[in-house]
Amino acid sequence: MPDVQIKPVTPDDHAQWLPLWQAYLRFYKTELPESVSQSTWERLLDGSEPTHAALAWKDGNAVGMVHFIYHRSNWSIHNACYLQDLIVAPEQRGTGVGRLLIQHVYVTAKQDGCDKVHWLTHETNATAIQLYERIAQRPGYIQFRKML
Repeated sequence: MPDVQIKPVTPDDHAQWLPLWQAYLRFYKTELPESVSQSTWERLLDGSEPTHAALAWKDGNAVGMVHFIYHRSNWSIHNACYLQDLIVAPEQRGTGVGRLLIQHVYVTAKQDGCDKVHWLTHETNATAIQLYERIAQRPGYIQFRKML
């Protein structure tokens, strides 16, 4: 594992978070208005919001990012945790940073009373799928959506 520290974001981390967020959006070939990114950042810092973020730090630079959201479930008394966004800087991929970020979410969500962590990835994201199949179960569900 690399010499990396995983830490929740703080207000001082915006300049390190934003390039990772923008890289994540580019990876998924999407664009969001600046107002959405600003609102996301504000929610990540607001303790009353169910959304959280952490950065992976190496040598004073953020080299990975994860966002996760707690939500109710009709199938459990406890909350679940949706790992929504995860990215590792290209030069750090394959070094264990992604695994550390996911493990951070596992530990944090469990400490906060969640009983499950779940996430999605695109079917073409073969590198990430290799990691995910080693650290989680693939339940076989197919996602459907309709934008409103």
